[in-house]
Amino acid sequence: MRNRNGGFAVSPVLVGAVTVLVIIVAVFLAYNANNGLPFVSTYNIKARVPNADALVKANEVRIGGARVGVVKSVVPVQLPNGGVEAELTLSLDKSAEPIPKGSTLLIRPKSPLGLKYLQITPGTSNESIKAGETIPVRYARPEPGDIDRFFDMFNTPTRKAIQRNLAGFGNALAGRGPQLNEAIGALRGLVEQGEPAAANLAAPSTNFAGFFKALEALAATVAPVAQEQASMFVVLDQTFTAFANVSRPYIQETIEKGPPTLETVNAGLPKVNPFLHDTARFFTALRPGAKALQETAPIIAESLRAGVPALNASPVLNNQLLPTAEALLAFQQSEGVFTGLDLLTDLNKNLKEPLEYIVPAQTKCFYGTLLFANLASSNSQGNDYGKWLNVISFEPATGPNSEGGQASAPASGPRRNHLHFNPYPQTAAPGQNDICEAGNEKYIPGKTVIGHTKLWGTTTRNLAPTSSGTEKGR
Repeated sequence: MRNRNGGFAVSPVLVGAVTVLVIIVAVFLAYNANNGLPFVSTYNIKARVPNADALVKANEVRIGGARVGVVKSVVPVQLPNGGVEAELTLSLDKSAEPIPKGSTLLIRPKSPLGLKYLQITPGTSNESIKAGETIPVRYARPEPGDIDRFFDMFNTPTRKAIQRNLAGFGNALAGRGPQLNEAIGALRGLVEQGEPAAANLAAPSTNFAGFFKALEALAATVAPVAQEQASMFVVLDQTFTAFANVSRPYIQETIEKGPPTLETVNAGLPKVNPFLHDTARFFTALRPGAKALQETAPIIAESLRAGVPALNASPVLNNQLLPTAEALLAFQQSEGVFTGLDLLTDLNKNLKEPLEYIVPAQTKCFYGTLLFANLASSNSQGNDYGKWLNVISFEPATGPNSEGGQASAPASGPRRNHLHFNPYPQTAAPGQNDICEAGNEKYIPGKTVIGHTKLWGTTTRNLAPTSSGTEKGR
């Protein structure tokens, strides 16, 4: 409702709406304060710097100390060579346009707390940087030596040491004003008495300047190895600290006993010299054995590993050896033992020649093994109608002394049956050249063969017959 003067002050709705609108506009302006005022035309360009150096979004851009814009963004850019640069997007006021080409950039501190701003120094070119163009990185000036970098040149341990030194100096000077005054008063006499010495040092004949030049040259010489020297002193400190812990009584006693020991060594070395000479000859002669030991070391190691269990079990064996030896001794002393040994010796002598012929039949030709193997399988092989040993006697023959059956005479009859018989085959006995003939004879159909014949193949040596009657392995 209008009042008599026609105003709107009496309308609560209108007043509230205006208040809310003002608050919304204020909040919007405050939120976008770092990006500039809305609906205001700006002059936007880009710039490249090697290092943004803690420059962040919304930092100021200044020309001649006056604020002309803000940094809208800081983006790292990967270069083709692998390096990295920072690309700055600058939103400047229209009043700063145009900026001449060749203008330089410098990142400066705004406060001791680390806040930075970008300083633009306009160039003298007649050409200007258009909106959207980029200022190349070559126009970014080197970083200045600001106060924050001065404080950062010392590492954390050094800064802590400086703090402790300042605290120590403060404690040393606190409450000592009168003593300091007395010291300053006494310095006058020191200066007066030191004047002749200073004049002598300043004289050209003293060449004190040459001393400092030589000292400078010395410092320049040792500067490249300063880090190594510092490490050496640190290690020396640790070494001398270790020596200090054993200085008394160990090092002290060692020094005290050094002269008597040296005298003893001087007196004993001439007597030890022949021993050292013989020792040198011994090690020279031992060198081939040591070389051979290097090659046989794996075998010796394996032998030792295998011998340890045997050595561990040897005490039990040793405990059993004594009663065994006593039993053997009692057996030896028993009546009739030597008579039995003599008879056994005679038996061995008598068996020597037969065994020389019998043993090779087994050790080289395996006839004993084959005999028992064939006996074991003779009654186990066959088919559902019977075993082969049971039916072999029923095998049909084509006549007397047939090749299909047993033959007891030379070939006879109308079908020319032939006898194959070797009464004394070679069994690798002495003089038979290790030939295993029995079971390896070549069966020749249609021909009577009595006695020795050629074996299968071309060789007749070291062929042990198998259970099938052919040479071993075929």
